[in-house]
This record gives sequence, C-alpha cells and structure tokens, in this order.
Amino acid sequence: MDRHEFKKRIIEYAHSIGIDDIGFTTAEPFTEFKAKLIDYYKNGYESGFETGTIEERTNPKASLPNAKSIISIAVGYPNKLRNAPKSKQGERRGIFARASWGMDYHTLLRSRLQKLETFINELDPSVDCKSMVDTGVLSDREVARRSGLGFAGKNGFIINPKLGTYSYLGEMIVSYPFPADEELLDSCGDCNICVDRCPTGALVGDGQLDSKKCISFLTQTKGFMPMEYRSKIGNRLYGCDTCQQVCPRNKGINTEHHEDIVLEPEILKPELTGLLQISNKEFKETYGHLAGVWRGKKPIQRNAIIALAHFKETAAIDILKTVAETDVRPVIKGTAYWAIGQISGDAALDYIYERYAIETDDDVKKEMLTGIQEAS
Repeated sequence: MDRHEFKKRIIEYAHSIGIDDIGFTTAEPFTEFKAKLIDYYKNGYESGFETGTIEERTNPKASLPNAKSIISIAVGYPNKLRNAPKSKQGERRGIFARASWGMDYHTLLRSRLQKLETFINELDPSVDCKSMVDTGVLSDREVARRSGLGFAGKNGFIINPKLGTYSYLGEMIVSYPFPADEELLDSCGDCNICVDRCPTGALVGDGQLDSKKCISFLTQTKGFMPMEYRSKIGNRLYGCDTCQQVCPRNKGINTEHHEDIVLEPEILKPELTGLLQISNKEFKETYGHLAGVWRGKKPIQRNAIIALAHFKETAAIDILKTVAETDVRPVIKGTAYWAIGQISGDAALDYIYERYAIETDDDVKKEMLTGIQEAS
C-alpha cells in the first residue's frame, strides 16, 4: 500500500467515526509560529494555562523524535441551544460557552483519536503515534492551519469552510511520511468585526489575543474578578462566544449531527441562584461532564454572583446575604457583598457597614466598600 492509498483509507475511516474534517502536514518545526510565540510572551499576552516550552510547542520531534507527519482533525459542535429556558426577573440564568456544550470535548476527541490510532496500527503496526488535545504542547490551531483545515481568523480561531469557527481540534504526530495537504489560501480580508466587538478589547489584531483581557480566560480564573471587567461579563458563567457569534463566516453554520454531543438546556443555561446553593456532590453530578467546569465550582459561583449584579436581581438579595454571611471562601463571600451593594445601592448601606464592622478579611472588606461606592 503506497502513501496516497494509506492516507485515503485514513480519511475514509475518520469520516466514519465522526471526524468532520481531517488534514495532513509535515513534522517540520513551526518556524513562523515560533516567532509569533516569542512576541506573544514578550508582550505579556499569555494566560498561564499554556503547556510546554517554546521549543516543545513548535517542534513536533520534541514530542515524538521519529515524527514524519501530523494528522489534524476537526469535529464540529452546535452553536444553537434549542428549547433554551428563558432568563426572566426572579429566575435569572447564566450561560456556558458553546465549546463546553455536551460531553467534555477532550474526552470526545481523545476517543476519536484513539480509534484512528488503532486503525492506523492495524494497517501498519510499525507506525508510532502520539495524540494531543488542547492540553498538549503543540498548538491545535496552528497544526490545523498548516494541515489545510482552515485559515487563521482575526478572532484567533481556525475558520473552516464547512464548520466555521465552531470546531474542536486535535492532532496526532506519526512516524509515517504522509503526503502533506496544501494550506488554505484565504483570510478575513478587511473584515474587522470581531476585533471591534470584543467586549474587553482583548483581540489586538492579526489573530493575536491578549489572554489576560479575554473574558473566556477571566471566567476561568479563581481569584477576585478585576473590577474593570465585571461589567463586561454579563451572564457568562464560562467562556465567551462574542467573536464567534459576530463572525460572518459562521452564518448558516450549525453542526448538530453528532449523537455523542447531547445538549441539556437546563444545565447549559442554569438558574443563577441555584448555583449558589448547590453542594459539591450535586455540582459534580450535574455539571462534571462539561469542559466548562474544569476549574471547579468556585469560578462558576463567582461568575454567577457577578451575573446577578449585572441583572440587578433584587430577588436574589436574601440568597446573596446567606452566601456572604456563611461562605468561608473570601472570593465568594467578598463578591457576594459587592453584588449586594451593586444591586441595592444606598439601601444596602446599613447592612454592609454592620457586616463590615465584624469582617476580618481585608480583601472581603475591600469588596464590601467597592460595591456600595460604585452603586452610589
């Protein structure tokens, strides 16, 4: 079996197991991407979630010494939540970003990559394979771009002709020299909508992202949310889809054919006060399968409190007071006090000052004062 036939059979099998698009590239170093990474770190744009050194992130042979090719895969995911519950006064709801809808995409992609690896080794047992999804050292998007799966958009996403930006990406480094695919010669052109519409100005042009300003990153942090970004969060519990929602290339695209991506509207758009009263066990049982809760319960609850402040949800005041008075975690306690001030304004002064007098945590006390000062 020659290289082209081998590749053809892999492509056919990939489509049969739920891989929407597949591309091949060489295992040569990502020289241009390396230069971009150096600038990325130099400018302080990194999130802290990155894995590996610059050399490891740009040289496939650092992961598999006998690497000859990389296979990139894309699986589309839905971007419309049908029969979603409505957010209304007295029952305000948050939202998880679309990439976290359904089964954790790490699990979904690893399953497909494992099947693909088994298939490759059945055809040729001598081929070494090393798969990566998101947390691997290589850039999923850069591998996908060079493999011809799409072009790099100004929003930082790979824009695939069939899937738009709504796709999960993964790759497999292999020790077999498959014929490489051509890169997709396309671009955003003069379109700048995503850059202009980014709520925090995190998109700095040419696909570069200042991660520390990105709402997706901010919703995943565990500390106090910086004050300058709280008004930008809206009802987001995890992630942000603005730069995808406004992208013209996504018009008319909605991938819904994968049976293992099951959407649960009540879970993906949960009632906010319920999140503040849920136990660790209940949280894990209800939300543990979502990629959006990988950082645990605390960031989700903090974001839910900020969302209640965004809605000025007076019906949540009693619950927020209970959280503020009983929760031992300073971030949750302090954010709850802040939200009470934001929602009630001057009406909260007596309560906040009374609680301030007995509070011992300086960070919490700062939140208490900031909440009423901003609302005054």
